[in-house]
Amino acid sequence: MGENTEPREYFESEDYLKPWFERRGLALLTDLYQLTMMAGYFEEKRGDIEVCFEYFFRSLPPHSGYAIFAGLDSFLLYLANLRFSKEDIEYLRSLNIFDDDFLDFLQNFKLHITVRSVPEGSLVFPFEPVVQVEGPLLEAQLVETALLNFLNFQTLIASKSARVCFAAEPDPVLEFGLRRAHGPDGGISASRSAYIGGCSATSNVMAGKVYGIPVAGTHAHSWVMSYQSELEAFRAFAKLYPTRCILLVDTYDPIRSGIPNAIQVFKELREQGINVRPAIRIDSGDLAKISKAAYKMMLEAGFENPLIVGSNDLNEDLIADLRRQGAKINAWGVGTHLVTSYDCPALSGVYKLVAVKRGNVWEPRLKITGNIEKSTDPGRKVTVRYFSKDGYILGDVMYLEEEEYPTMGDIDAKARLFPHISQKIEGATYCEELHKKVFHNGNILIPLESVHTIRERARQQLASLPEEYKRLRNPEVYKVLLSPKLGEMKNKIWQSSEMCMSLGEKK
Repeated sequence: MGENTEPREYFESEDYLKPWFERRGLALLTDLYQLTMMAGYFEEKRGDIEVCFEYFFRSLPPHSGYAIFAGLDSFLLYLANLRFSKEDIEYLRSLNIFDDDFLDFLQNFKLHITVRSVPEGSLVFPFEPVVQVEGPLLEAQLVETALLNFLNFQTLIASKSARVCFAAEPDPVLEFGLRRAHGPDGGISASRSAYIGGCSATSNVMAGKVYGIPVAGTHAHSWVMSYQSELEAFRAFAKLYPTRCILLVDTYDPIRSGIPNAIQVFKELREQGINVRPAIRIDSGDLAKISKAAYKMMLEAGFENPLIVGSNDLNEDLIADLRRQGAKINAWGVGTHLVTSYDCPALSGVYKLVAVKRGNVWEPRLKITGNIEKSTDPGRKVTVRYFSKDGYILGDVMYLEEEEYPTMGDIDAKARLFPHISQKIEGATYCEELHKKVFHNGNILIPLESVHTIRERARQQLASLPEEYKRLRNPEVYKVLLSPKLGEMKNKIWQSSEMCMSLGEKK
């Protein structure tokens, strides 16, 4: 039977040729219920109601004391390019869900929302707003799914990377995770986020090209196995890449074969006048024992300060344990456990309605639920971070937008989950607001920063975080509090809602 081998028209279109990392043609990157709600708002003529949504997450990954915000770049590019194509409209029409008036509306769709955000690379903590979206209800509803998709994953991986790099300090961490990542998009986004979190380089060449991340790599066991002998394989690799020669020594027996053969090749390079740092990688076995043996053998051969890269399903806990055992590893290749956040595969980020505008007045909205930890914080807010005289962060307080707030001293506040309980941030010497306007009426308002700039911001902010929040186990809980006025308002809404529910039950 003959098959049609002609390329489909779609593959010749301009949209297809645009790289996915420009975030174009993604209007349908959403859940169906966002579109059905949009159609409902449109039909009921409620789409122009002004609303305010907030993106935040409810909990950190296990044993973590902080998170590093990442993914804003992707979200802003998505917003700037958000259009419904002719193909999008025809597909939606084929579902037989939406009427023609709504589909005609989508053909000319344009965003009018305003977005405020914490800068990418910032430290963020549970329950505080990271991104605020304000504008027409219909538009603010649409962007929810894409926002969560971009921000949850990249923040998760940047945060995991920071923990891994903290465990390895001062050694560099190389991200080797592309082959285990969740598809191409997961791989590229993970490489970017891992670099923001502190990794020194990636094995992902596409991420190197797109974002300018340094790339690194050695060779595989197959390189060694394709030659008649391990020594021949090492010599061939050293001949090709004498100044980038990192030899994988555990294809056979690392102590009896791999390390001695690597030393022989490094001696030959030295005899040729090529003065390079001897470097090996160990990818299996007892990494502590083998690295100690390798270090001793290389020193005895006259090679000081050898580079010994350890890999093989590493995570922050194993790295910390190997360092405790005195392993002579001084660079770490981390893949699967980093790019998949193996121990916590999802961040609990949510996008919740906090205020609705009626006339000229913004009315607060509060989600009340049987799980108290899932309750939200009402109203349009400003989040302020307080610092000690030494530049360490002390805690964050959420204020209502119109509130004046203290800038120093002892800061009175309320507990977030129990707003009738008073708490305090003591000894603040200065503060800063966390959010800035980044998008308005279809336009990105800030320069899109390089990944190196974002990485440096993350590094600086981590340096301002006291050590007790960085522990790999049982870190201190960072204070995210409500202003007294916001706490009082939340408490009143709770009480009035409980009264209404009680009256409803009596009826």
